[in-house]
Amino acid sequence: IRARGLTKQFGEFTAVDAVDFDVAPGESFGFLGPNGAGKTSTMRMIGCVSPITAGSLRIMDMDPATDGARIRARLGVVPQQDTLDTELTVRENLIIYGRYFGLSRAEVGKRADELLDFAQLTDRAGDQVEPLSGGMKRRLTIARSLINEPTILLLDEPTTGLDPQARHLLWERLYRLKQQGVTLVLTTHYMDEAEQLCDRLVVMDKARIVAVGS
Repeated sequence: IRARGLTKQFGEFTAVDAVDFDVAPGESFGFLGPNGAGKTSTMRMIGCVSPITAGSLRIMDMDPATDGARIRARLGVVPQQDTLDTELTVRENLIIYGRYFGLSRAEVGKRADELLDFAQLTDRAGDQVEPLSGGMKRRLTIARSLINEPTILLLDEPTTGLDPQARHLLWERLYRLKQQGVTLVLTTHYMDEAEQLCDRLVVMDKARIVAVGS
């Protein structure tokens, strides 16, 4: 990912103010900062769901304005709020999401079983989503985001609201992804999370990048 002068405005309000950053392939890159700093607005532009106002943004050497669909096909997205279908089972959530990417039934079934194992949810595969704990729902959301074998995984405050045990389990899963070469881009306001997961990060405050480093 390469951003130069990246800006996002909503009317008179500037949510992201001319920021520059680069994310290398296989890197784990973080946006750290308080609520309202512009982290989520930046992530939405990277995710090709919010058009940029000014500046330039290249993702996997493609332009979000013209190649949005091609970029999204290679992204995994873990939003702040879980958007699981609570009336379906754990496994059905993965199957249906995988079908959106045009995967065959056989392929999506195989990937779903592998991801349930990865997320330690195999024994809950046939259960409805509604009664799952917050940590299990978060792991399922991450598993679902991996169904298309993404090149880049976007995680917006992945562990907010989780207990310490659930957070550590999630960190362990994300660390395994990193070892497999997936590029991770995450926002957080937890210092320990940034320390655990990020190779490099930027600190955002009031729509600007105020520091960058390891």
